Amino acid sequence: MIGRTISLYKTSFTGLSKETWLLSVIMLINRSGTMVVPFMTLYLTSKEMNHSLGDAGTVMGLFGLGAIIGAYFGGKFSDKIGFHKVQLITLFFGGVLFIVLGQIHSFPLICVFTFLLSFVNEGFRPANSSAIAFYSNPENRTRSYSLNRLAINLGWAVGVSIGGLVAAYNYELLFWIDGITNIGGAIFLFCFLKPTPVAAKTEIKKEEVPVAQSAYKDKTYLWFIVLVTLFAFCFFQLFTTVPKYFRDNLHLSERFIGFIMAFNGLIIVAIEMVLIYILEQKNRNMFYIRFGLIMCSLAFFSLLLPGNAKLITLIMILFITLGEITSMPFMNSFWIKRSNEKNRGQYAALYTIAWGTGQTLGPFFCSKLVEATNFSVMFITLGTVLLLTAFGFYKLQRN
Repeated sequence: MIGRTISLYKTSFTGLSKETWLLSVIMLINRSGTMVVPFMTLYLTSKEMNHSLGDAGTVMGLFGLGAIIGAYFGGKFSDKIGFHKVQLITLFFGGVLFIVLGQIHSFPLICVFTFLLSFVNEGFRPANSSAIAFYSNPENRTRSYSLNRLAINLGWAVGVSIGGLVAAYNYELLFWIDGITNIGGAIFLFCFLKPTPVAAKTEIKKEEVPVAQSAYKDKTYLWFIVLVTLFAFCFFQLFTTVPKYFRDNLHLSERFIGFIMAFNGLIIVAIEMVLIYILEQKNRNMFYIRFGLIMCSLAFFSLLLPGNAKLITLIMILFITLGEITSMPFMNSFWIKRSNEKNRGQYAALYTIAWGTGQTLGPFFCSKLVEATNFSVMFITLGTVLLLTAFGFYKLQRN
């Protein structure tokens, strides 16, 4: 039994290109410094900064708006000048802006530089997604993205667990660490992964969906983007309003919040690659997406349960992690199958824009909703929206 499990783990990691592994290492370096975003709401509402939850929601909304615009231009320039150059530029200058933002205490300037940071930083994502697609094959593409997500989540686990300790000592250090790891990722990319001309690779897609000439005219894909946006709207509350609920309503420390966020990443690292290797062979991608959304819905509903605060947060994290694992990799597979080497930046940009839109609207509206009502109303709303989104994916598959 143990030998079979080890063999399964080994098989799930085989067949991936050297470049895919290098891109994942770059992502690991970058995400090991992921400390600012999950603690941004706590930072802005701390005694030192003394801003309201509404102010924090505005800042996180600007972060999401910058992500939307940055994703558009990141995808556009990936198709024009190449994903390698875009990754280098966005990693380096994103690191510089993280450090600068940590030195600012004026609220209007925090808003401006948060937007600029997100604009530059999120331009990295469509370029990185295009690179993974380029260096992988249709047979192992979902696993290639899962390896990249593994690196993200391993880095996330390291980042937020250390970030919880750092935040308890000094929030400003979070910005320095995030900036340095961004610049470190740029240096690693420059030294170890040289650009490859797109024309050097030809790829025959026998089973993939015929692509539209433009991602912006692909009606099926645009409906998919609407559904992903609704999912992102809800999912990003895990990193914005929910940590404030943990701290102020459940009276949990920053250290424990960092631990519970890291637990999310560690579960993904432990099981996602093997689970995706098993699931992708069954070819039921839309079913897995729907199942994942239902699990995320249950995660928010679970926060309504009475009882021990630490146990409730653990249940919530388990549900939302299972939902994340079974939905996000197959969402990636959906958009990549509809693209080719000439328009992949567009498809990647729209996918990133969906997440950026959710990241913009979610914190803003949810913070206003909490201020007008309470957290329980927000959790019921999020759980319901996720169930409706799961039904939307069902209709998308039927149509």
